[in-house]
Amino acid sequence: MKSSMLSGKTALVTGSTSGIGLGIARSLAEQGANIIFNGFGDAQMIDKLYNDIGVEFGVGTAYHNADMSKPADIEAMMGFAFEKFGGVDVLVNNAGIQHVANIEDFPADKWDAIIAINLTSAFHTSRLALPGMKRNNWGRIINLASVHGLVGSAQKSAYVAAKHGLVGFTKVTALETAHTGVTCNAICPGWVLTPLVQKQVDDRAAREGISNEAAKKALLAEKQPSGEFVTPEELGALAVFFCSPAGDQVRGVAWNMDGGWAAQ
Repeated sequence: MKSSMLSGKTALVTGSTSGIGLGIARSLAEQGANIIFNGFGDAQMIDKLYNDIGVEFGVGTAYHNADMSKPADIEAMMGFAFEKFGGVDVLVNNAGIQHVANIEDFPADKWDAIIAINLTSAFHTSRLALPGMKRNNWGRIINLASVHGLVGSAQKSAYVAAKHGLVGFTKVTALETAHTGVTCNAICPGWVLTPLVQKQVDDRAAREGISNEAAKKALLAEKQPSGEFVTPEELGALAVFFCSPAGDQVRGVAWNMDGGWAAQ
């Protein structure tokens, strides 16, 4: 059932055409927020996606195709948000990419791209959103880090570095806004069955000659004690909590939703 907690507010969710970003965008729309989508994919599919969500929840929706590795694109997207809805009240920095390799084999261009999209883009969106949030004395910045913002895994040097950086950036943003109605927190998911993770499952199934289901179980068994994937809907509910009055004094946390991964 649609709530009105975020009625009149606008949320910008980067990387929201699928996976975690889409789950969070839906949860915020359900609370009455207008949504600006961003991400890659088939243009017709994206049109249908944001129009359908607008109709389903009775909110305003729009889409911007900013490449999150390009500061000029990010500036254009933030400008678009101001033109369309008068600003951004809830900023969800979710866009991310992954590459897996040992450090000595890691392509330098992949390192640069992962740092740019997974970390630097959050700086650019935040610096452009904060003046308006501070003026309104209300805002929520939610950074999608990862359990890899808290612990490491072999062969993920750039991703782990970016996500640890994002947790640190979250803390500084929270401290700088501590005397305002603006909060900043990070969500640190464990394994979520996003297209990014499905690709790792597919690769593993092919490499080990096992079924997709067996590859999923093996992946979870290594890291996630619950043996279950975290869902985009669960992450969306946590984002909604951060936006609620109950979240007013939740500031600078890195909140892991990881089936027990970081508890080990």
